[in-house]
Amino acid sequence: MSTSLRSSYKKLITRNKELIVLGSAQAIVHWDMETMMPPKAVSMRSEQLALLSSINHKMSTAPAIGKLLSTILKHPHYDTLNEVEKRNVHLIKKNYDEQTKLPTKLVAEIAKQQAITVNTWKKAKATQNYALFKPELEKLVALNKQAAAILMEVKQTKTPYDALLDIYEPKMTAEEIAKIFAELQRGLEKLLQKIENASTQPDTSVLRQSVPVEKQREIAKALVQTLDYDVSSPNAGGRIDETEHPFSTGYYDDVRITTHYHPDKWASSVFSVLHETGHALYEQGLPQEWKYQPVGSPCSLGFHESQSRLYENIIGRSSEFWTSLLPKIKNLIVPTQANLGLDKFIQAVNVVKPSKIRIEADEVTYSLHVIIRFQIERDLFADKISINELPAVWNQKYKETLGVNIENDSEGVMQDTHWASGLYGYFPTYALGNIYSGQITAKIQQEKPSWRNELAKGNLKPVKEWLTRNIYNYGNLYDPADLIKKATDKELNVKPYLQYLQEKYSKLYAF
Repeated sequence: MSTSLRSSYKKLITRNKELIVLGSAQAIVHWDMETMMPPKAVSMRSEQLALLSSINHKMSTAPAIGKLLSTILKHPHYDTLNEVEKRNVHLIKKNYDEQTKLPTKLVAEIAKQQAITVNTWKKAKATQNYALFKPELEKLVALNKQAAAILMEVKQTKTPYDALLDIYEPKMTAEEIAKIFAELQRGLEKLLQKIENASTQPDTSVLRQSVPVEKQREIAKALVQTLDYDVSSPNAGGRIDETEHPFSTGYYDDVRITTHYHPDKWASSVFSVLHETGHALYEQGLPQEWKYQPVGSPCSLGFHESQSRLYENIIGRSSEFWTSLLPKIKNLIVPTQANLGLDKFIQAVNVVKPSKIRIEADEVTYSLHVIIRFQIERDLFADKISINELPAVWNQKYKETLGVNIENDSEGVMQDTHWASGLYGYFPTYALGNIYSGQITAKIQQEKPSWRNELAKGNLKPVKEWLTRNIYNYGNLYDPADLIKKATDKELNVKPYLQYLQEKYSKLYAF
C-alpha cells in the first residue's frame, strides 16, 4: 500500500474511533436513564441526549471524512487494501452517505423526543393510560417517518420501512421477511396445535412460588458466573442492574446487562439474565484487534438475537444445562424449592401456552408475538394504520394469532419499550435471531456431536469455541446473509429451527 493511501486510511480509522467512543458514551447515558436516573432528571436528560446526538451527527458528516473516503476510493492502489480494510471503508462510507442526508436538527429532535417518549411510556404503562402515551408516540413516529423517507433514497430501498429494517438487519427487506415469517408461522401453528392437543401437560406451580428478590440477585450472579460473564472480579467488564424492561448495552470492555425481578415469578429473571448474557458474550467476544474499527462490531441485530436466544432457550432451557446447575440454585432458595426436581423443572420452564406478554412468551409462541409487531410496524410506516388505531389493531391480531384477549393497553400495545424508544424495524430481528439460532445449533451438532454431554457436566467450552470461531471472530466483516452461509454452509432457512422445536417438544409433550 502506498504511503499516501496508508496515511488517508489511518486518518479515517482515527476519526471513526472518536465516533465509536462517543457512541459508547451515549450508550451509558441511555443505560443510566433506564436504571439509575431520578424521575425529575428526564428533561435535562432529553437535552443531554439531543446534544450528544447532534455532536455525533456532525462528527459523522464532517467534510473531512468525505474527502478521506474519496481519496481512498479513487486511489490507484485501492485494491492493495486487504479484506478487513475494504470492509471498514465500506461501512464508514455507508454511514457517511446516510448521515449526510439526515439534517442535524432532525437527528437532535428525534433523540430529544425519544427521551421524552420513553419517560411518558413508563408513566402511561404504570397507569394503563394509552391516551397519555399517544401524543408523544405520534411525534416520535412522525419524526422517524421523515428520517425513513430520507434514508429510503440513500439506501435505495423500495419503502421507508425497508430503510429502517436495514439499520438493524442490513439488506433485509419487508418482502423477504414476510415470506420467511409466513413459513415460520405455519410451522409454529402446526406445532402449537399438537402441543395443545397433547395429553401430557406440565405442572408449572414450582415457578409461581415466591422467591425473595435478594435471593434472585444471587441466582443471577450464579448464572452469569456459569456462562463466564464476569461481573464481580477486579477485572470485571460487566454489570447486572435492574430496570423495567431488560436490555444489554456496552462495547468490548464495558458491556452491561439488566433484568427485572418478580417475587412471584422467579424464573422470569433467570431467563432474562440468560438472554442478556448471550448478548453480552457476543459483544465481549469480538476480536480485540478490531476494537474501534467498524468491523469490530456485531454483524446485525438478528445475529445478536441469535446469541441471546441460543443461551436463553436452546442452552438455557435444556435439561443438560440444568443437570449441574439446578442443585446450586436450589441451595440458594431452600426451603422454598426444596423438592424441586430436574425433570419437573425442565417441564415447567418449557411449558407452551399462548400469552399476552412477549418477554414472558414460551419458545414456541414467541416468534408469533414478533410477527404481529412486524406486521403492525410495516403497516404503520406505510400509512395503512394510524397511531390512534394501534391498540385496536394490536388487540385484534393477538386474538386472531394467539387466541388471547387483551384487557388493557399496558399488557397490549404498551408492553414493550421499543416503539417509545424509536426502534422501528428492530422487532423482526428477534424472530430472525431464532431462525439463525436453529441453523447454528444444527451446525454445532454436526461438528461437535458431544456438546450436550459436555453441557451436562457444566462445560460450555465446545459451544463457546464454535461460536468464537464461526460468529464472534468475523465481527461485522460480512452482511448477515453472507455470515449465516459462511457459518452453516446454508442460506437463511427456517427448517432447522422448526425441526429443533419439533424434536424437543414432541419429547416433552409425548406426541
